[in-house]
Amino acid sequence: MTTAFSTSSDAIGRPAAATTRPATGVVEALTAVLPPGRVVTDPDVLASYAHDEAEWAQHVQPAALVRPRTAEEVQAVVRACIEHRTPVVPRGAGTGLSGGANATDGCVVVSLEAMDAVLEVDALERFAVVQPGVVNDDLRAFVAGHGLWYPPDPASSPWSTIGGNVATNAGGLCCVKYGVTRDYVIGLQVVTGTGELVRLGRRTAKGVAGYDLTGLMVGSEGTLGIVNLVTV
Repeated sequence: MTTAFSTSSDAIGRPAAATTRPATGVVEALTAVLPPGRVVTDPDVLASYAHDEAEWAQHVQPAALVRPRTAEEVQAVVRACIEHRTPVVPRGAGTGLSGGANATDGCVVVSLEAMDAVLEVDALERFAVVQPGVVNDDLRAFVAGHGLWYPPDPASSPWSTIGGNVATNAGGLCCVKYGVTRDYVIGLQVVTGTGELVRLGRRTAKGVAGYDLTGLMVGSEGTLGIVNLVTV
């Protein structure tokens, strides 16, 4: 889904350097602040999360894999990694072709696959609020029951997730006529590289005032934060 962002105080938002980083302490810290089963260190499992579909791009085995289920758990992961100066690599379904979800040395991979609920659909205002692990085609099928249609259709839509689509600004054949993911994302909830939980955007059809921070996040491939809620 995304490229690593550094959680060091002097390099927030910059790609993590490919240097050796000791994992001592960060795994214990994550285990202490998260419910049982969220933190995975099994080498075979870690190997399967070390890269996306761009196997040719540089990647290494991560120090740990975390599967959070709430925004607060994502926030706890980032804060623990800040304390231990550990880079974070957010990840969706791993269908990307750019190496954006490839693990860097000593990093913690944060997989958002377990956050897969459609939380709200408003047929009158024509928006849906979803977690990042919702599969593109599943969202399309869900809103169809409300008489709505979600147009962005990347080739990986049967298995790619909305969070990954947001991170890469995914398009597809329909983008020629209907636009890409950025044209349909109106709001986000994000954990920043400083561990803050912030809301961006709106829930209305019109929103023209202020900086377009939502548009800035779409396509940023995780370098600015971890998306944990999406309004489309």
